[in-house]
Amino acid sequence: MNEPWQEIGDGVYVRRHQSLDMNVGLVVGEGHCLVLDTRMSYQEAEDLIEAIRRITPSPWTVVNSHSHFDHYFGNALFRGAEIWGHIRCAEEIEQTGEEQRAKLVGEYPEVAEVEIVAPDQTFADRATLDIGGRAVHLRHLGLGHSSNDIVVEVPDAGVLFAGDLVEEGAPPAFGDSYPLDWPGTIATMLAEHPDPVIVPGHGAVVDRAFVATQQQELAVVAELARRAHVEGLRDLIGAFPYPEEVVRQALERAFRQLD
Repeated sequence: MNEPWQEIGDGVYVRRHQSLDMNVGLVVGEGHCLVLDTRMSYQEAEDLIEAIRRITPSPWTVVNSHSHFDHYFGNALFRGAEIWGHIRCAEEIEQTGEEQRAKLVGEYPEVAEVEIVAPDQTFADRATLDIGGRAVHLRHLGLGHSSNDIVVEVPDAGVLFAGDLVEEGAPPAFGDSYPLDWPGTIATMLAEHPDPVIVPGHGAVVDRAFVATQQQELAVVAELARRAHVEGLRDLIGAFPYPEEVVRQALERAFRQLD
């Protein structure tokens, strides 16, 4: 696979993978490192470990950005280290991990061997990790792409890993989302982090302006969903900023919230 690392801050790296256009983060401190997300299979996790070892030989702490398969199915290969996630991330992995794998095995046979491993270190609102003398802040800002998205801030490098709260290269994924809350969660992120380099869960590294535009699009989705719930969709479908199949998934989730 051999995708390169991109250093986006002092000792802070992102590796963008052809598989699912997914990003993994790496923060290197003195004698320790942090790995953000572990990919979707043992094969991909092994490739990731090999890539990490080209940067640092240090032991690691793992963080899962949320409870979707492509971000944690590699966890078992990192076991022995602490694995951090939001408390609902751990709960949902325990509750739905086997179901996620069963649904995926037809399309991705390699996930059949995956052992479901949930985070063993959890928090509800915020936590700060010492990564070889560097403070790395974990923060849950609200509902969005899932119930348990977190952002990972490396303040001494001006970098924010936003996970799937931010999507570059494709519309946001609404399948497990909370569309009515998502724009507010992004607004909070922008208010708390004025001008960082922002790494989305998938796609190219972005800036504040990109995220502000996506936040506005999500706000349009939320407002139109509220209207469609009352008025019906017929005259509103063309006003949404995303393709119809994305809109219908967003509406399904928004209507579930409204009902």
